[in-house]
Order: sequence, then structure tokens, then C-alpha cells
Amino acid sequence: MRVLPAGDCALLVELDDLDQVLGYYAALLADRPPNAVDIVPAARTVLVTTTGSLDALNRLLLNVQPLTTARSAGDLLEVPVVYDGEDLADVAELLGCTPAEAVERHTGEEWTVAFCGFAPGFGYLTGTADWNIPRRSSPRTKVPVGAVGLAGEFSGVYPRESPGGWQLIGRTDLKIFDQQRDPAALFHPGRRVRFVAAGPT
Repeated sequence: MRVLPAGDCALLVELDDLDQVLGYYAALLADRPPNAVDIVPAARTVLVTTTGSLDALNRLLLNVQPLTTARSAGDLLEVPVVYDGEDLADVAELLGCTPAEAVERHTGEEWTVAFCGFAPGFGYLTGTADWNIPRRSSPRTKVPVGAVGLAGEFSGVYPRESPGGWQLIGRTDLKIFDQQRDPAALFHPGRRVRFVAAGPT
């Protein structure tokens, strides 16, 4: 673990892997540092901004012990999905199974929002199984809102229409991001997500 300066009011904690990030982030939420303004996890880092002393924050961050139960700590959100994505057959082939078995594997997993990025409301969801799905060799110029995809070790839902290179396996009508709603984003770090197979809409 390394703690690095990030401007004049923040420190960046570098960790070994995503599991450490999840545990470290959960520990900070359970015992929030004094004067902390934002705590932002990413794939291998956690950024902490503060209104207080960076030296004091640095000492505190070096002594944080990651929680081992971080993956099951958050509340659960069920996301209904119609599994008719253009890349479902390709994903099944990569997994060495049938499309129906790929759907069972995706819905049988309990996912955790590890961090957010790319677009407002886009959560990078990680599971406990060995997911390793390569991105498409040629990204799409337009992915529809609500598309459910896989890339690397992550699953995700496109909160708005945008370009994207993830393998699309289905779609949901659930609004993952809505500026008129409070909170606007349904995905936030630490939240558990379960995908549920739904009929055609």
C-alpha cells in the first residue's frame, strides 16, 4: 500500500487489487476520517479529500485495516434483465457453455458495485466467480440506454446511450441514472446487485 499526494487537499491510496479496494473503502465508511469530504474508490485506488491536515490524514490512512466482509455489506438492488443481447452467444462461447447457462451464471452471481466512472451513474460491478470477458475488438458507436454488458471481470449497465466496447448480453428498463430522482444514481460503491431474468418487454 502507498499513500500519495493528490493536490493540496487530497491523498490517493494505492492498493494491490480490487478486493483490497473494496475492503479499504468499507473500512473508511465504517469509521470515517475526521474532516473527510469525499471518499472515492477506483479499480486499484481510493481517493480521500479533506478540509483538515494532510499529515494527520496520511497517518490515519496508513493504519486502516481493510474489512474482509466488504462484498456483502451493502444493500441489495435487483435489476430485471431481458437476456437478448447481441453478444450473448459470443459470451457463452467464451465461457464454454450455452447461452442459457451463461444467463444462469450471470443471474446466479451476487455482484458488488466496486466503483463508478465512464459516465454518470455507470457502476463497475464485480462478482466472486472468475469472469474474464474481453471487450469487443471493434467498439460500437452507439450502445442503447439500459444495455447490460460484460468486460474483463466486470458487469455493468449503460445509464445512457453512448459508445462502448462491452459485450452486450441483455437490457433492462430500470433507470439506473435519473437526474430527476434523489438519489440520481442507483449504483453506488458497495451496493450489492442481483440481475433477475425477465420476459420480453
